[in-house]
Amino acid sequence: MEVASGERPALVPVQGIPLIRYFAENWPLVEDFQARPDDVVICTYPKSGTTWLSEMLDMIYQDCDAQRCQRAPLHLRVPFLEFAVPDAPTGLETLSQAPPPRLIKTHLPVELLPSSFWRQGCKVLYVSRDPRDVAVSYYHFYRMAPVHPHPGPWPHFLEEFLDGKVSYGSWFTHVKGWWAKAATHPVLCLRYEDMKEAPSQQLNRVLTFLGRTLPPGGATAILAATSFTTMKANPKVNYTALPRTVMDHAVSPFLRKGEVGDWMNLFTVAQAEAFDARYQELMAGVEGPPIHPSPTPGADPVSH
Repeated sequence: MEVASGERPALVPVQGIPLIRYFAENWPLVEDFQARPDDVVICTYPKSGTTWLSEMLDMIYQDCDAQRCQRAPLHLRVPFLEFAVPDAPTGLETLSQAPPPRLIKTHLPVELLPSSFWRQGCKVLYVSRDPRDVAVSYYHFYRMAPVHPHPGPWPHFLEEFLDGKVSYGSWFTHVKGWWAKAATHPVLCLRYEDMKEAPSQQLNRVLTFLGRTLPPGGATAILAATSFTTMKANPKVNYTALPRTVMDHAVSPFLRKGEVGDWMNLFTVAQAEAFDARYQELMAGVEGPPIHPSPTPGADPVSH
């Protein structure tokens, strides 16, 4: 895999799902990945709290010792299953060196997750986030991660997002697929907003799901290590270790704001109304963790 300086490769569909070109080129190896029964999968649509949950789980499995979580950058401690870019180890190569139990990150929709995960009965933790905040965060991520196509201006990117023409396809299809899978497979569905509002409660849900307990003071240590401020300043978590050809932090930090409701700083009133209408259309009758795509009382989208 080679990339010319300044090149922004187009997305390549895999079974109808648009993916980063290098991920698609490596797809046959990903599809054939052999999971183990004790593998734990952390899955989200992009920009929905993956890094947060990954650091939380590594803290859990490292007995809440923040120093042990400094042993390597997060992408080596929690390998990214489908990751592949020029001049760097693939996620599969990193996973081949990972000791059990392996924590595995992915953004794949349910229909693309390698079948060995289902055969082995692996536990999956799935985080969803208000799609308006996802769209804004994804826009800034596209800007700083040149393995994606150029996002263009915000209105263009928003339309691409709503039409499922961004990497990993439609947010709506992604969350509906994973929420439905929770009825037949061990999938814990979490909400980003709940993790912000009640982190201790959501940590307890995670521990119960994983069948883990914490040492004395463990919860306090985890919540301190996984606060947004701490993670943003932690070079083992904030992805500043990756080359600029993968993420250019001079354009935008990978961990940018981590806020709920940041969409109101970018959406116009018309965009907010159009987004809400699309949400109501595509999510009608869907049972799952509520996303509540409606303006926060007392706050108005940007008018411009």
